[in-house]
Amino acid sequence: MHEIRLQVATERPSAEADASLYLHPQTLARLASFELRAKMIVEGLSSGLHRSPFQGFSVEFAQHRPYVPGDDPRHLDWRVFGRTDKLQIKQHQQETNLDLICLVDASGSMNFGSRLFAEASGAGRTTSPDGRLNWTKFDHATAIAAALSSIALRQGDRAGLIVFADIVRAAIRRSSNRGTWRQIVSALATHYVAPDNKARPTDLVRAIDQVVAKVTNHCLIAIVSDFFMDIENLRDALARAKHHRHDVIALQVVDRAELDFDIDEIAPFEGLEGEGRLKIDPRAIRDAYLEVFRNHLTSVEKAVRSMGFDYQLVNTHDWLGPPIAQFVARRNAQLKRSKFG
Repeated sequence: MHEIRLQVATERPSAEADASLYLHPQTLARLASFELRAKMIVEGLSSGLHRSPFQGFSVEFAQHRPYVPGDDPRHLDWRVFGRTDKLQIKQHQQETNLDLICLVDASGSMNFGSRLFAEASGAGRTTSPDGRLNWTKFDHATAIAAALSSIALRQGDRAGLIVFADIVRAAIRRSSNRGTWRQIVSALATHYVAPDNKARPTDLVRAIDQVVAKVTNHCLIAIVSDFFMDIENLRDALARAKHHRHDVIALQVVDRAELDFDIDEIAPFEGLEGEGRLKIDPRAIRDAYLEVFRNHLTSVEKAVRSMGFDYQLVNTHDWLGPPIAQFVARRNAQLKRSKFG
């Protein structure tokens, strides 16, 4: 009889994170050509990929308006004047930078993993820096957040990070500086684990509230989580983000063992968020478990899409590059076909 138990890592307070442990350089190279775009018209001042609602005198022509005293005559359209004998000012739409904020779930359930670290690590290590043999859902979430942040920073946008569970556990300010990506990876590698990690519940509503309270412009929020939470709480959190006109990408990270429940031996199952331990015959509950689990996945996707946001299911046993590349490409193709593109 074997025991279904998770290895809980210990915090590495001073270790420098090696990004290649979580994201293979070839994966980064594959993603380098992709653009991460927002559905909403974002606000900002810098020149980037995204249209701004603020009209100015640069980049892309928008419309004409009548000249009024005090306007800079350099922006007069003399061709229009020649045809109509009216003074018209050329107005343009500025382009602005996108702000990406990755919200990464560090609750107890994210410490589950049935894949060997050696199989998943980009650096080919047999163990994690803190000695774990298993590649957890949080490790996979770290790779996803690193990938999305890399895309945003490569295109000149700002990226930031929130690591949350019952409260916000770590945060990296939004920035486009060169060192931001390593700061994000380091925060993910060193700040998510604590002695009480097994009992940490998930409070996405609280995390969203803290984000929208501090962010005044419209952002693209990427939530990376297993979404093991009440569906009504998920809807509440998403509704708050939508109310503040943020765009959201929901990436649901699950382990293959959770998807297939391919376990034959009677074993003690331990809850990672304070639920206790039960001795269970997996064969007796497999059908009921799979029905409940798949219904939950469907409910999460419906909740996300009902708000007009994008959803992606991610399996920790799959290589990260292809599904993320396909997701970003599909999203951008949809945006180009829509009025937001």
